[in-house]
Amino acid sequence: MKSKSIILTTALWACFSFLSSHTTTANTDTLTTKPVKTGWTFGALPAVSYNTDLGFQYGGLVSFYYFGDGSTYPKYRHHIYAEISRYTKGSGINRLFYDSEFLIPNIRVTSDLSYFTEKALDFYGFNGYNAVYNSLWEDSENSDYVSRMFYRHERNMFRFITDFQGPIRGRELRWVAGFGLLRNAVDAVDIDALNKGKDPEDLLPDVPGLYDKYVEWDIIGDDEKDGGWTNHLKLGVVYDTRDNEPNPMSGIWSEIVLFTAPEFFGNGDFGYTKISATHRQYFTIVEDILSFAYRLNYQGTIAGNVPFFMQPYQINSFSSSSNTDGMGGSKTVRGMLRNRVVGDAMAFGNFEFRYKFYRGVIFNQNIYLALNAFTDMGQVLKEIDFDRPSTIENFPVSASLSDFFLTDEEKLHVTFGGGFRIALNENFIVGLDYGTPADKRDGGGGLYIGLNFLF
Repeated sequence: MKSKSIILTTALWACFSFLSSHTTTANTDTLTTKPVKTGWTFGALPAVSYNTDLGFQYGGLVSFYYFGDGSTYPKYRHHIYAEISRYTKGSGINRLFYDSEFLIPNIRVTSDLSYFTEKALDFYGFNGYNAVYNSLWEDSENSDYVSRMFYRHERNMFRFITDFQGPIRGRELRWVAGFGLLRNAVDAVDIDALNKGKDPEDLLPDVPGLYDKYVEWDIIGDDEKDGGWTNHLKLGVVYDTRDNEPNPMSGIWSEIVLFTAPEFFGNGDFGYTKISATHRQYFTIVEDILSFAYRLNYQGTIAGNVPFFMQPYQINSFSSSSNTDGMGGSKTVRGMLRNRVVGDAMAFGNFEFRYKFYRGVIFNQNIYLALNAFTDMGQVLKEIDFDRPSTIENFPVSASLSDFFLTDEEKLHVTFGGGFRIALNENFIVGLDYGTPADKRDGGGGLYIGLNFLF
């Protein structure tokens, strides 16, 4: 049986719950007047799915918003997000996130406390298309089958991050400063654990994965193969003229962020500094209905030695997402395999039309529905240097160096897709996106269900 993820519940988000939701209207004689939200509201979303190798997923997430007296609506005063979900074979998300511009006057505070257990994190090697992806090695019905877990490894991550933003010139130009503690624990996939309870025909073979081979070939060194600490500081500047943060119809949101993890912060031999520059811009085509948005990002190493497990890490002024890996997947290049593109310097772009085709008030809640069509793309700009092995030995099927490593093959990775959004009170946005790659070397496409627009 092929490993596949089957979404059991994709529309349960329609069952929102609301707590202490107070409403006032500026003009009760006008049916088109949108209610102004006051007090607390919340939206909840269950997490229910099944994966052949990871088991059943169960849990949920909830977002609380506090609007106070409504004078800042649709801008919330405080936002608290919590998520707990589990797969029955050990993977899970435990996350608490807070965001407010009102806790400290004139200072935006965002804080994230998370613990992620991933029994099968994607790993495809380094430098994009120069790292060969062979889907037949994952196909249990093919004669060249190696393992459904060949391009995976285990990772447990503890993350505590707090970021601050303050004014340089009004609200538009702001400074960014923050700190974070990251602990990655990395290992090979625990095949025995994933095989528990499986039928004989579904058992995973106990063979080395690509991560194991990279360790064997010393591409991943002994001092980084088990993970480690990445304690860091963040400094930057943000320029932000968006008219509405959750889904802008106009404005610019650009930032430059330095991310530094010096050795004397307890990072062992891996002290380094990276830079991330992101430009986002939003254009109104039809007022309140149709807009175009794009995002361009560059991220690269300025100095130091970056451990392999931090090369995919996406750096931002702050992120409301639990997933900070890339490039590929739900938060960077949709439709491409997660972590398919990893390099010492990378760039990606997203280009998207957003169409709000319905607006209304249901049970005193402001609702809109939207469709989006997109193309995403990305590429390695500077490769990770390493010495390749001279031969391939002790591999379950016949293989040569060209089955793992190529040269001068990296080029732009492109995907296309579309999605659907339902938004509650302009802030709680549940979304579904489906993307498919232009090149089969980037996978077979992906379906993503979660919160918010991509950017």
